Amino acid sequence: MTRKDSRPAAGAEAIDPDVDLHVPAQRAEPQGRVLAAVAAGGAVGASARYGISLLWPAAPGAFPWATLWINASGCALIGVLMVLISEGGRSAPHPLLRPFAGVGVLGGFTTFSTYALDFSRLLDAGQARSALAYAGLTVVAALGAVWAAASATRLAVRGRGPDRGTDRGTDRVVR
Repeated sequence: MTRKDSRPAAGAEAIDPDVDLHVPAQRAEPQGRVLAAVAAGGAVGASARYGISLLWPAAPGAFPWATLWINASGCALIGVLMVLISEGGRSAPHPLLRPFAGVGVLGGFTTFSTYALDFSRLLDAGQARSALAYAGLTVVAALGAVWAAASATRLAVRGRGPDRGTDRGTDRVVR
């Protein structure tokens, strides 16, 4: 049995842009620091989510607005963060920034499990219409938030980037 070459095709984007497995030091790098960053960030994000749910609780059978806004705002922040990390700067960000802030804080803040539980509670309370509206609205709000925030961040980054004053891709001066 032959092993397939697992290297990405030339020009293909890496699965994890923070790690280049062709560099022996990165291939053998211990993951303890990354796991600690994710865990610390997750504790921060999950605590913030829990705190918001205590401040803005949903009554049994009521529409779970807090979870919807937590997920939408967290997705917006993920859009901002990913653009800033991958497209926004001249220098590389700290290698633990994405695991801490993206996977940890924002992964712990946004919550599919609470979304599913809220959906189930609405169904159990006989609120099928609200449950379906919540399910659809959350998906639309989350995807729309990440897209809008990423797009706005790209525009903001372009406005202060090295090619400021030119039309990207044409080198034409914008007036």
